[in-house]
Amino acid sequence: MTAIKYQKDSDNIIHLILDKENASANLMDMAFTRELAQISERLVRDIQSDQGVSGVIIRSAKSSFFAGGDLNMLYQSGPEQAKGIFAMVESLKVSMRKIENCGKPVVACIGGAAMGGGWELALACHHRIALNDNKIKLGLPEVTLGLLPGAGGVTRMVRLLGLENAMPYLLQGKFFKPAQGAELGLIHELVEAGGDTEAVLIKRAGEWIKKHKELTEPQSGINCQPWDIKGYKIPGGTPKSKQIAGTLPITPAIVRRSTQGTLPAPERILATMVEGAQVDFDTACRIESRYFTELATGQNSKNLINTFWYQLNEIKAGSNRPADIAAKKLTKVGILGAGMMGAGIAYSCAVKGISVVLKDVSLQQAEQGKDYSRKLLDKQVARGRMMQGKAEAILALIQPSEDMEDLSGCEFVIEAVFEDRELKAKVTRECEQELAADAVFASNTSTLPITGLAQASARPEHFIGMHFFSPVDKMPLVEIICGEKTSERALALCYDLSIQLEKTPIVVNDSRGFYTSRVFSTYVKEGVALLEDAHPASIENAAYLAGFPVGPLAVTDEVTLTLIEKIAVQTEKDLVSEGKQAQEHPADAILKTMLELGRTGKACGAGFYDYPGKTEKEGKKRLSTELARFNPGNKTIPLQDIKDRLLFIMALETARCVEEGVLRSTGDGNIGAVFGIGYPKWTGGTLQFINQYGLEKFIARAEELSRLYGERFNVPASLRDMLATGQVF
Repeated sequence: MTAIKYQKDSDNIIHLILDKENASANLMDMAFTRELAQISERLVRDIQSDQGVSGVIIRSAKSSFFAGGDLNMLYQSGPEQAKGIFAMVESLKVSMRKIENCGKPVVACIGGAAMGGGWELALACHHRIALNDNKIKLGLPEVTLGLLPGAGGVTRMVRLLGLENAMPYLLQGKFFKPAQGAELGLIHELVEAGGDTEAVLIKRAGEWIKKHKELTEPQSGINCQPWDIKGYKIPGGTPKSKQIAGTLPITPAIVRRSTQGTLPAPERILATMVEGAQVDFDTACRIESRYFTELATGQNSKNLINTFWYQLNEIKAGSNRPADIAAKKLTKVGILGAGMMGAGIAYSCAVKGISVVLKDVSLQQAEQGKDYSRKLLDKQVARGRMMQGKAEAILALIQPSEDMEDLSGCEFVIEAVFEDRELKAKVTRECEQELAADAVFASNTSTLPITGLAQASARPEHFIGMHFFSPVDKMPLVEIICGEKTSERALALCYDLSIQLEKTPIVVNDSRGFYTSRVFSTYVKEGVALLEDAHPASIENAAYLAGFPVGPLAVTDEVTLTLIEKIAVQTEKDLVSEGKQAQEHPADAILKTMLELGRTGKACGAGFYDYPGKTEKEGKKRLSTELARFNPGNKTIPLQDIKDRLLFIMALETARCVEEGVLRSTGDGNIGAVFGIGYPKWTGGTLQFINQYGLEKFIARAEELSRLYGERFNVPASLRDMLATGQVF
């Protein structure tokens, strides 16, 4: 099979056409690496033997320019494949160097997405022409998968943009559109959409080649890259220059603050950038290859690729959506409750062009809910990210209301009132009287079982759970919960709305707390229980070092102990009605004492932390000295035990969710854990954490934690069964 077609046109321009056979996109795999080596050698021979060659055009026969590297190969590569991986990226670089130093002008025609290895190939060209389409993504996202751009991307971006300006595109994997690329100087020409854009791209490339085929660089006598010109300097300077030396020393600390030291890729990329900027181009490329090989053969990249590539793409492709029901685009949605959650959902709908009826008990409260959207839109206008007219059009889509009758015509209604079963039942019955027979009713509950809530509905088949996360406009996840009678159509419509809102939907079966809230509660309670075994600062710092974005005590203050108590009371009522009893937890007594002290969280100015004031002068929040009462003997336990108690308790609860059939897929568990409840990204999610730890070792460590700290660390029987049969999640 071929991946590159080699053609010469009537103007003696050689076209390298990227067109991987039997594939929808071009891919930088071993076969491509071998073929590029052959093609680059042929190109050099033809240019040297045929003085009539005027230039080279690199273009794609696919809808995208180039998709990137072969993640399947990298995912399967361990330390034993390190030599092969290093040889592969070095071969790619040799081929690219031959192309960019062939002595003729080389142009990239970019008519579609160029990401990862595709953008690196484009960077090896002297001139880049792109279709001016905002749908086209360009950039180097490798860092998001625990990798670095290994085909010259780090080295070339630093030499084109400078160390500081290249950081967002390398350390964060920031994408950019063709027009933005032009502003950065990375794209040299833009072609407007319309007509035969491929022909226009080729024509413009040919014109540029004709103008430059006779031009030579004075020192070397060839068409070449700027960094190959004698005397070339990196924009902004090298690490030794004064303007860089003043800020560069603090950059590693900034990077580590964002990764908690648990994600090696950003740190290795920074090292590649800094080390490479102090040496010649070819040495910099070799440094890049070494760091790439280290990351590509390490476990961290396997965790991230597994979850954020394979499993996330499966979810986005609709793996959990009923396949036999046609997709639908919603136009009108009703929202019951204009509080923080309801207002956030209203905004998320309106910015996607969906009309919203935002209903509350009074028009004034509904208007206050709309004000939430107004403030967010005003900020965007003030920052120049949105035109005033567009902001007004979005705001006009939100209709505040105090009348249930206004919900008539809504295809989908989301209930976002307080976590009170009776209140939810009341609004469900009132709302359904105004809805069409096939309208879907979704509850935004975070803990109450959907099957129980659906008992208030006259049509439980149209009743479903749709759990958003706060703040709705920023959090990417939606947890869809199917009750016992929820229909496939209701699930499909809920899934479609989630995708329309550009959220990532996971689908779970009904249970108390569902999946995310149930697992999140174990993190909160374990953090509180640790107060009897460790200093509060040790707990928060251990969480940070383990990769959690917020410590358990701080996040409990954010959630508020009042809400935790309400959920506990409702849970106890439900269990009593079922003839069951709530299990005691070591954190319960501590939470009770905190409530008795009136320390209910950040909202009241006192919780596990003290909150002196809102301004810097009034003082930052600090852990309360009141917490010493829970550990009067100043007991301490190993730092690793604190980290493991937080990591393991959530992973074990996720395993129980699998065992009980709450989770429908491993991907839902991993994505839900990271996107929804802050499980450390480096793990790839709760279930991937078990996989990468090794099931046998995980069980042994859980048993040790159980002996030391309590039965809540007991291993589910299903994990032992998996070990016996050689299974993994």
